[in-house]
Amino acid sequence: MKLHEYEAKKIFKKYGIDVPKSFLIKKGDDVELKEFDEAVLKAQVLVGGRGKAGGILFTNKENFKEKVEELFNKEIKGEKVDKILVEEKLRIKKEYYLSITIDRNEKKPVIIFSSEGGVDIEEIAEKHPEKIIKYYVDIKKPFLPYIGREIAKKAGVEIKVGDIIYKVYKIFKELDATLVEINPLVITEDNKIYAADAVIHLDDDSYFRQDFSEFEEYKNKENLPFAYVELDGDVAVIGNGAGLTLASMDTIYDFGLKPACFLDIGGGADEETTKLALKKVLENKKVKGIFINVLGGITRCDEVAKAIVEILKDNPNIKFSVRLTGTNEELGRKILEEANIPYSTSMYEAGKRLAESLRFSL
Repeated sequence: MKLHEYEAKKIFKKYGIDVPKSFLIKKGDDVELKEFDEAVLKAQVLVGGRGKAGGILFTNKENFKEKVEELFNKEIKGEKVDKILVEEKLRIKKEYYLSITIDRNEKKPVIIFSSEGGVDIEEIAEKHPEKIIKYYVDIKKPFLPYIGREIAKKAGVEIKVGDIIYKVYKIFKELDATLVEINPLVITEDNKIYAADAVIHLDDDSYFRQDFSEFEEYKNKENLPFAYVELDGDVAVIGNGAGLTLASMDTIYDFGLKPACFLDIGGGADEETTKLALKKVLENKKVKGIFINVLGGITRCDEVAKAIVEILKDNPNIKFSVRLTGTNEELGRKILEEANIPYSTSMYEAGKRLAESLRFSL
């Protein structure tokens, strides 16, 4: 789960990391710039590369409203802007990069620090690899403040940066984060240190011991009884079981089709769950076809068939292809046959039928 910058900076302040003075505005708010002479307008969107995409603007009291309107009228990498963080413009002397994430290969948290901030870490790694320091955290031992100061010393930067490193790791551990990033971490002309930006990603699976209710992304999250991931194709893929659903995606790729989603209804899905899954994929207006692959074990084929029949009544123009086999498959096939819905017992044949159907309809 990704946090918006303004949410992440609230956490930073709570942990004693200084952030620029700021206030949040929403689309439709009638506000003026009274707090600062110069400000930075930052679109609150959950995409990377926001600055390069035009999501950060500089303003002053004279052109504040004009710049705010300009930013609200933008789409940043497909996301509409409905909130803007207005921050005091800092007088920056030096910028650093700091992040903590999980190294999947090493199976450890890794602290990444660079004396070059404000640009992509990949760019730093390519052009100045000597300026990147990596420190792998031994999770069996306590991470104490002196470790952060040692990292700062090794990087040749102010020792007080080490205190920020310690606090960032504390956030990472205590909030079950998968990423905490500050880019840039800045030293101002009056020698104060600020997190000029803030990125926090939290582990969704830690909900049982964390209270995520205050965060915007959590409030907007649907409580769905199945696993759903939206993709950029136009064929919805539904299966029962993660492996089967992935195999279904590979199958339609073989026929030149692209998945619009991964949707695993899981074992034991009934008619209502299947109908909910079908309604969910049809919310995506790009979807032209649906590939359903059910290998009935706990899941009953007749329950899936009933759901398909009901949904097709309201969506007759959507191309369906169904592979149905397993528990109650005879009854499920009979239900589909009575509704004139073709089916297959072969995943390959079902994928081929859908590809032919979509090409013919074009």
